Amino acid sequence: MADFPSHDLTTAPEGSKPLLEKSQAAFGRLPGLHKVMAESPQHLEGYQVLHGLFMQTDFDNDEKTVVWQTINVENECHYCVPAHTGIAKMMKVSDEITEALRNETPLPSPKLEALRSFTLQMMETRGNVTEAQMQAFFDAGYAHRAVLDVVLGLAQKTMSNYVNHMAQTPVDEVMRGFLWERKVSEPA
Repeated sequence: MADFPSHDLTTAPEGSKPLLEKSQAAFGRLPGLHKVMAESPQHLEGYQVLHGLFMQTDFDNDEKTVVWQTINVENECHYCVPAHTGIAKMMKVSDEITEALRNETPLPSPKLEALRSFTLQMMETRGNVTEAQMQAFFDAGYAHRAVLDVVLGLAQKTMSNYVNHMAQTPVDEVMRGFLWERKVSEPA
């Protein structure tokens, strides 16, 4: 893969410096993903804006984690799965939910499982879900706004997952305890 630059506050393009300062203030460090995204101030700003907007959705912390980690796991993002494992801990999401997402095993509630299923269906069909899939999502207790918020989460995570694949972003030191690889199923 191409050798992507990883910036800090001294090497970043001028337009990225205030964005990296924002990241530093929010996380107490510069996440490796943001250091790579800093090569394009517009990309980093877009990512930060989408993250801020997704945080403002009606989804609770469990639901946000379900959307993020479902996408991260499906896209096999070596960086984002560990990062969002750590973020889930900070957001007080149960280890049961986190482990079910990381291991692709059933979630502890039918509503969360419906959210994971719908998020996967949106990814697999590129937004062309069937009426039955949409109705199942509504029957689980979600409304039209949640559909749009899943799309918002997909936009945010597509940016980060794709960048991490191309840049092979090293997992941040503080998240290395949460390293992840997709489990391969044994043939039946």
